[in-house]
Amino acid sequence: MKEIAKTKITSKKVMNNKAALGLLCSLFFMWGFITCLNDILIPHLKDLFELNYTQIMLIQFTFFGAYFIMSLPSGWIIGKIGYKNGIVLGLAVTGIGALLFYPSAALISYAFFLGAFFILASGITILQVAANAYVSILGPPETASGRLNLTQAFNSLGTTIAPIFGSILILSNHFNTVDEKAKAVQGPYIGIAIALFVVAIIFAVIKLPTIKAVTYKKEAGSAWSYRHLVLGAVAIFFYVGAEVSIGSFLINFFGEKNIAGLAHSEAAKYVALYWGGAMIGRFFGAISLSNMKKGLKQNLYILAITIFAFLLAWYLTKEIKLALLYLILVGINIAAFHLGKNKPNRTLGIFALIAVILVSLTMIFSGKIAMWPIIGVGLFNSIMFPTIFTLSIDGLGKHTSQGSGILCMSIVGGAIIPLLMGVLADNFGIHHSFLITLVCYLYIVFYAFKGYKHSTEQVSISK
Repeated sequence: MKEIAKTKITSKKVMNNKAALGLLCSLFFMWGFITCLNDILIPHLKDLFELNYTQIMLIQFTFFGAYFIMSLPSGWIIGKIGYKNGIVLGLAVTGIGALLFYPSAALISYAFFLGAFFILASGITILQVAANAYVSILGPPETASGRLNLTQAFNSLGTTIAPIFGSILILSNHFNTVDEKAKAVQGPYIGIAIALFVVAIIFAVIKLPTIKAVTYKKEAGSAWSYRHLVLGAVAIFFYVGAEVSIGSFLINFFGEKNIAGLAHSEAAKYVALYWGGAMIGRFFGAISLSNMKKGLKQNLYILAITIFAFLLAWYLTKEIKLALLYLILVGINIAAFHLGKNKPNRTLGIFALIAVILVSLTMIFSGKIAMWPIIGVGLFNSIMFPTIFTLSIDGLGKHTSQGSGILCMSIVGGAIIPLLMGVLADNFGIHHSFLITLVCYLYIVFYAFKGYKHSTEQVSISK
């Protein structure tokens, strides 16, 4: 007999779902902040160790390679110890990885840095597998995309702040010796480790809503038998690969003489705007893809986010004209949500199509004109991960935790695509290397309009 597993939340003197969701937002913020600091360390360590683009992309290869190695084991571990304990374990392992940056800098060893990145990412992988699945089922299935967009917006808040933070503490400093340049990373990562351990203690003592699988009929097979999940895993692979590749190369790209000739510390501010776009788009997505009724309240939220986007662009660029230029991209983002008609797959497809156009424009033009389309891609990356994630695990039942592990394993795209882009950049220049991200977004277009659909057999089972 076939079986469908459902989930229920049992509550015994525990915080309610909204409070739990609010607390989980802090996790998304932290791993977004840590992940985006890679974009600051890449040019810093490239200069420190005198590496080419292929060699320096080993940072992203190691960091996101940990997702591939650790995601399935993480899914198994969480299945055994539960979501809450999985979160505590993930925070602890991430904290240990951050601590390892201290001896790596003291020894001035690129190999040790790569090892620290791997441990750091292993902990974040455990957090991703636990938190993404937990948020998805912490409420009605029809609003899962809205919840994940909200939490991912806080992830993007971390990715927006990280380049500013890193540029001040790492890139803006003038170092007299190689030793001083290496040790510049020690203080920031020790601070990160302390913060992670404190949050781990908080999660260890609080009582989150407990989600248990309740089985009514037996489901055969495994998560791998779901076509829409497997195709979704490929979509996650390409999405993360494209997003990370763009973020990793922006500082060096904006520093090219035929683009803008910006210093690293100045270019980092525009990287913050790229990641800030993902945050802004996800806040829009939390509203558009939720069950909030259209009306004055929704319009006021949209207006507030739009004003925030303008102020952020003004703060980072120091020019009203550039902030107004960015506001045009924000307007296109809002229009795309309207065209999506609150349908996650339709919205995803429209966003991916716009990303294809923006990357194409960056490749066609040079000078400062080439900067703004690629910065604007951040706005349209915004809802891709949470939307692909929720479309992919839809209808998985008791295989949800395994499906989450498979999807997080696919984040290995952030390891492979940047490395391939590094090879292209070394041989053909950064400008032309963006071609690989164009291919990534084209696949996401396919998944949004066709690949997300369940097979006939799966649909009949779910009914």
